[in-house]
Amino acid sequence: MPASKQISARAMYFKELNEQIKATSGDLSIDDCCGQRFIASKRKEGTVTITGTPGNALGAYLDGGVIEVHGNVQDAVGDTMNDGQIIVHGNAGDALGYAMRGGKIFVRGNTGYRTGIHMKEYQDKQPAIVVGGKVGSFPGEYLAGGRIVILGIGIEGVPLGDFAGTGMHGGKILIRTDKEPTNLPAQVTVATATGDDLHEIAPLVAEFACSFDYDAKTLMAERFYVLKPNAKNPYKQLYTAN
Repeated sequence: MPASKQISARAMYFKELNEQIKATSGDLSIDDCCGQRFIASKRKEGTVTITGTPGNALGAYLDGGVIEVHGNVQDAVGDTMNDGQIIVHGNAGDALGYAMRGGKIFVRGNTGYRTGIHMKEYQDKQPAIVVGGKVGSFPGEYLAGGRIVILGIGIEGVPLGDFAGTGMHGGKILIRTDKEPTNLPAQVTVATATGDDLHEIAPLVAEFACSFDYDAKTLMAERFYVLKPNAKNPYKQLYTAN
């Protein structure tokens, strides 16, 4: 097999970098990344390994393959992605997975506001986000499908910002914590996760653990709470027929 192509993005304008990425069909390594936007957008195959800090909309419209970042990422990672994986070894900014409709995002650290906003699922497409640390306010805002898993590794208290699931009308948010989440909007119900809930997310947690060298059994042994849409959700009528 041919060796993967390697690019130094030092002082490179984002358009030039993206042109080089689009011209490479196989695996690709990008070093010295510093704020370049739209990296690997619409990509369908191969592995893109990045060292540094990509700018906004990393992996936007991603349709396959893997993006792995050894560093932090900025806002709107995985915007409207359809398939593939994004693996982040640091923290992520706001609006992670905006309007995701497929694929998986794993973040070892923390994420900002509006994680998983407008995520949705259709038929066999079920997007998933797993966050190792904590998330900021408004996670799962207008969530229409998919799974958001928040593991709270090394975090004291509930690893969840305020107003989780505002406007939520599908999907689930699962939080690994001993304390029941509070300050939730009317569109959300909270309960201790059932065996079925845990069985559903176990493969995702196993993939996360493998990516970042954690023990999946230890992570799954703790208590989880699950947030689901309230059956009396006033937003439901805006999106689904009765």
